[in-house]
Amino acid sequence: MRATRIVQKILANYEGEAPGVKANLCRMLMEGKLGGTGKMIILPVDQGFEHGPARSFAPNPAGYDPHYHYQLAIDAGLNAFAAPLGMLEAGADTFAGQIPTILKVNSANSLMSNSAGKNQAITGSVDDALRLGCAAIGFTIYPGSDMALGMFEQISAMREEAARKGVATVIWSYPRGEAITKDGETAIDVAAYAAQIAALLGAHIIKIKLSTDHLMLPEAKKVYEAQEIDIATQAARVRHCMDSAFAGRRIVVFSGGAKKGEDSVYDDARAIRDGGGNGSIIGRNSFQRSREDALAMLGKLVDIYKGRA
Repeated sequence: MRATRIVQKILANYEGEAPGVKANLCRMLMEGKLGGTGKMIILPVDQGFEHGPARSFAPNPAGYDPHYHYQLAIDAGLNAFAAPLGMLEAGADTFAGQIPTILKVNSANSLMSNSAGKNQAITGSVDDALRLGCAAIGFTIYPGSDMALGMFEQISAMREEAARKGVATVIWSYPRGEAITKDGETAIDVAAYAAQIAALLGAHIIKIKLSTDHLMLPEAKKVYEAQEIDIATQAARVRHCMDSAFAGRRIVVFSGGAKKGEDSVYDDARAIRDGGGNGSIIGRNSFQRSREDALAMLGKLVDIYKGRA
């Protein structure tokens, strides 16, 4: 597979990795309208599991159909499409080879009680990813949850199996749970910690949320203040999270969160670009819009990451 010098430089950061893993990373980095730039936009559609079908798809009913999301990702020229097992299976044959896919191998849901603890069930396997021709598996961890250590052990074992079989690993690192306040879920010290944990677990691509300038951990706050770490702007906070991902030696994409105005989406992308982040993983902000509006918005995001807007 052809790779630009930018992509070759990124792949060189993954020392000791199996050629199959690097090939799949290259496959995603070279795909679509951002192919070869080192930037990525990924469409994730696991919200039906996480939030329920009406909350996820009623704003744009076309989204109830898995084929809609495959086609949206392809037509928008995105780098990859991520979804749980059933959704990928529903279009795997029709869209085989047309876009790299990421099998989301664990999931939570909104029907569980608050006393259940923040955890996710394993709902797919590395062999499922191989069978479906996926470039990677995706796995969510919840740093700050009382269940976090078990999640770390699960992804450690699954990541080892995936690497052995040439499949890359994407870790959704979302702080939440008993040890994390609501403001702490997006605090910069916690977000950077989440990125570091994912990198240390062996993630090839790390997915985290954009952060605020809030500092939750008292001991960390002392260091941020003593070292005068710049967290004043979103771009500065992105840069700090990249530092926490092995000084930018790991690919980090930032989630879009709940649907919001287009200007906010564009401002986020510019901050990610200016802070040295690798791109966006953007779900509800795309598929909850009409297809026409989503394609226009994703097209502008491509321009932003190319420095054209």
